Amino acid sequence: MQHIVDQYGLAFLFLIVALESAGVWVPGETALVAAGVLASRGHFSIAAVIALAALGAILGDNVGYWIGRVYGRKLFLRFGRLEALLPRAERFFRRHGGKAVFLARFVAGIRVTGAWMAGISHMPWWRFLAWNAAGGIAWATAVGLVAYYLGRAAADLISQYGLIGGGAAVGLAVAIVVGIHFWRRRMEGKDASN
Repeated sequence: MQHIVDQYGLAFLFLIVALESAGVWVPGETALVAAGVLASRGHFSIAAVIALAALGAILGDNVGYWIGRVYGRKLFLRFGRLEALLPRAERFFRRHGGKAVFLARFVAGIRVTGAWMAGISHMPWWRFLAWNAAGGIAWATAVGLVAYYLGRAAADLISQYGLIGGGAAVGLAVAIVVGIHFWRRRMEGKDASN
């Protein structure tokens, strides 16, 4: 099995990220996280993981953009209720299109549909390409490096303290996060009652 992962893992990463970016509901970000963790264990180069994820994101988003540009309006016009949304979407992408394309890369549901909406709204392709490339590179770098360093830290923790020690550290981290969450809710409740 490890041979298959080592042999085809990066191609699989590229394909899954490209499909998600083109508009198919597949776990592209999960694939990137898994590849980053595997890179931390020596299966892949983290530079290759980031490069292929960024390339998959950029190419997939461009496919989604052109699908939206060529076929999306026809779909919107077929359904009268959706047709009313086109002028608002076009105004939004004229005003905030670059930021929306960049930030959509970091939000799961919008990541899948953002390129389509940019195409449907007829956002200029060169502008879309620039913001899309910036978002794809930033996303692949950020998610890839976080997964890489967290994977490496988890492996170091387990090797130093054993599986039970690693599990205890993860449990403690979860307990701290949950404790902070409940403490904030309690403080907000006190503020609302005052």
